[in-house]
Amino acid sequence: MKAGTRPPWIGLGVAVWVQIASGNAYSFPLYSHSLKSVLGFNQHQLTMVGVANDIGENIGLLPGIASNKFPPWAILLIGAFACFIGYGVLWLALSRAVQSMPYWLLWLALCVATNSSAWLSTAVLVTNMRNFPLSRGTVAGILKGYGGISAAVFTAIYSMLLHSSSSKLLMFLALGIPVLCFLVMYFVRACTPASGEDSTEHAYFLFTQAALIALSLYILITTILDHMLHLSAPISYTFPVIMFVLLMAPLAIPIKMTFCCTRTSKSGMLDRSIASSDNLIQGEASADKTEPLLKSSSSALILGSFQESDETSVAANMLLAEGEGAVKKKRRPKRGEDFKFSEAVIKADFWLLFFVYFVGVGSGVTVLNNLAQIGIAQGVHDTTILLSLFSFCNFVGRLGGGTVSEHFVRSKTIPRTIWMTCTQIIMIVTYLLFASAIDGLLAGYVYDTEAAKQQELNMLLGSSISCMGPHCFRLTFLVLAGVCGVGSILSLILTMRIWPVYEMLYAGGSFRLPQSSIH
Repeated sequence: MKAGTRPPWIGLGVAVWVQIASGNAYSFPLYSHSLKSVLGFNQHQLTMVGVANDIGENIGLLPGIASNKFPPWAILLIGAFACFIGYGVLWLALSRAVQSMPYWLLWLALCVATNSSAWLSTAVLVTNMRNFPLSRGTVAGILKGYGGISAAVFTAIYSMLLHSSSSKLLMFLALGIPVLCFLVMYFVRACTPASGEDSTEHAYFLFTQAALIALSLYILITTILDHMLHLSAPISYTFPVIMFVLLMAPLAIPIKMTFCCTRTSKSGMLDRSIASSDNLIQGEASADKTEPLLKSSSSALILGSFQESDETSVAANMLLAEGEGAVKKKRRPKRGEDFKFSEAVIKADFWLLFFVYFVGVGSGVTVLNNLAQIGIAQGVHDTTILLSLFSFCNFVGRLGGGTVSEHFVRSKTIPRTIWMTCTQIIMIVTYLLFASAIDGLLAGYVYDTEAAKQQELNMLLGSSISCMGPHCFRLTFLVLAGVCGVGSILSLILTMRIWPVYEMLYAGGSFRLPQSSIH
């Protein structure tokens, strides 16, 4: 099957693996405590390293620009190289293969390493949303869902295969992700866009979503069981094998399509052989009808060549007219149409969306970066359980955000941004519950301050500082709740501004391309 005409499902199947790899920044809590103990960081220094983790992960402007100029395999290659260099330096420091590595170099290395996630995610998201133009919300929800569950996948690999070794995890990230990128590089490419007319397309999406839900539940349950029962090696090794099988489930779709296509082609060959025997019987009649058919075909070719030349001349005349001032250039795009970056940055909607995203994601990654220390302060010393729960909830939000928003935008023309508001309200409630400490960056500075108060009460090892109790992060959670409150207000303002655009684009339950895009 040729690259340009093959269906896009194989690209979506391998994009799942790349999206899992792009979640490498979520693995920071798995080795952050080792960085603190081995390299002698205090919590404030560790939090600043976490800032590098966040900066690298969220700087996606350059990958976005590059995706419009270079093929997907080149974007993947850059991401693989950044992953190899960044995590390789961190492994050298944590394994003590290189002594006394400067702090600024480690900060920069982590920034480069996690920036690989932006390149990997951009390559597969942009490619697959172009391959499925009429199901962009569903595709984005699926791929983002796999990105959300990636933390749980890395946690399972860390605890079950790497025996909770932070050094081995960094080596795995430095070598395993680049190898994966090289293996799938050929399959992540532009294909014939899905038309949406195939009746089985909806069933394929449902199958992929079901496989993703099964994967997330399986990883969560097995991580908890492994933590509680301390299973032996032969049994615990079967868990990752089943996990990898579930990860390969989306590839069943292109395999099934390949076999069905093979059967169809064989039956088609049989039909053509029968038809050819009938044509031999009616040879003279067919010959008489062939001559006018050839004449009409040649006439169509000649007419087509005239049409192409006419279109070329019209385009050239338009360029000349624009140069002479007789024709004005195209107007600036309106809401709902395609914007260039230089056109978008001067719009209020762009900055509203930027600040809403910054507030929501920023508060979430603040908790993620300090997850290990939050757990220790609350008496939970095993980071794997917390990270698996965090990853599962992250997955639910991502998959649900894509699927739910796609449903309501088509049925009720409700803007997708309304779900960002709902999410931030949930985050406010969660942060207030954490702050109240009901029994059952700022964060690093508050943690160190509270730990210093307990210094005389705790046995400290070297320069390591530990804080026990719910008050260690109380102020942090209160501040995060306030920040999310501001984000909710901005999100509501943005939703009201763009609601008429969604009513225009999705009136009647189907997506309508704006006039400027139909050319």
